[in-house]
Amino acid sequence: MRRDIPIQAIPPTEGCGDVQVRQERGQREVFCGLTGIIWLHRKMQDAFFLVVGSRTCAHLLQSAAGVMIFAEPRFGTAIIGERDLAGLVDVHDELDRIVGQLLARRPNIRTLFLVGSCPSEVIKLDLGRAAQRLHGLHAPQVRVLHYSGSGIETTFTQGEDACLQALVEQLPEREDPAPNLMVVGTLAEVVEDQLRGLIEGMGVSQVDFFPPRQSHELPAVGPNTRFVLAQPFLADTARTLQARGAEIIPALFPLGVEGTSRWLHAIAQAMGVAEARCAEVIAPAAARAERSLAAAREVLDGKSIFFFPDSQLEIPLARFAQRELGMRLTEVGTPYLHRQLMAPELALLPSQTEVCEGQDVDAQLDRCLAAAPDLVVCGLGLANPLEAKGLTTKWAIELVFTPIQGFEQAADLAGLLSRPWRRRLKLAA
Repeated sequence: MRRDIPIQAIPPTEGCGDVQVRQERGQREVFCGLTGIIWLHRKMQDAFFLVVGSRTCAHLLQSAAGVMIFAEPRFGTAIIGERDLAGLVDVHDELDRIVGQLLARRPNIRTLFLVGSCPSEVIKLDLGRAAQRLHGLHAPQVRVLHYSGSGIETTFTQGEDACLQALVEQLPEREDPAPNLMVVGTLAEVVEDQLRGLIEGMGVSQVDFFPPRQSHELPAVGPNTRFVLAQPFLADTARTLQARGAEIIPALFPLGVEGTSRWLHAIAQAMGVAEARCAEVIAPAAARAERSLAAAREVLDGKSIFFFPDSQLEIPLARFAQRELGMRLTEVGTPYLHRQLMAPELALLPSQTEVCEGQDVDAQLDRCLAAAPDLVVCGLGLANPLEAKGLTTKWAIELVFTPIQGFEQAADLAGLLSRPWRRRLKLAA
């Protein structure tokens, strides 16, 4: 479902009114929210994600994560079978049994997420009630929460949004009157360390990253908390943080040199850091990142790019591709467009950029083929057919699974976009 909810007012920015927004409602091509478990379980190392779903759900996670059969990942699937669907067994009794076995085998689990799926939602399984019951049985050693990873009306990155929203409701109340900063969104540890170093280098000492690396070490939140999003698909999490009294910092997202620089400057302004000090701290990293983009810019400058809606990263990626790599934007599709959160990004897109919210995949394929762009960013299901038509593609999900935020990763992000073209040039030689 669309969640164009009212986030705390963000000052208007120039230029965003020139962007043309097309709204489509039709057949879509997206993953489901269960995919978010892949990066969430890597970040929160004492959490376990138990999907209540079908064998298809289990196969999706196993193949998406690339987990070998002898590995012990921090996720699994409680499979809804024919006996469950036929009402021959009590699903809640089965779930209690499975959870008991899991916690006995894995005593290091501190937070257990019951993750809903399409099958569990179709049979109206009340995982909220199950989580409350299991929490009562296993607290305080284990916190049991639930969220929906169903892909019926969502795109796959909203799985993280639902998970973090559930965690926000567990955050302790902050009593310290001093302002503190919370960076919201799952980041690779190396990226988190780099950004923490820059933020603390500016003089902001009270900084937390959410979600934390240990799920039981939740940061406190209160009226003096300022938070900034590191990922663009966290509208529900932002709304829930605001309900807890925190204040959002409007900013670009930290993709590329410009995005990361403006993201850090927005933090500095909100936290009372002098502009000169912020510029001094980030200048060396920004300069290195700018130099690192030269090779990709040489390949991509002047080439056209078309984004199919997939991850909700599309608008920040389009801004980066156009302003830092010199690419021409043919169409920028995104599953959902939250205009307030995206206002700073939309303001920097060229006038008359065509943005498509939602999807009618047949109509969008027709437009893509007619435009014949040099590069298409799309989901796995569309990549091979488009390659067969002679187009060059990049799998959108790679841009989610790969660390691309921050200065040090700017070249990696540019490389993800330039690599398909380098491959095509080599094949043509």
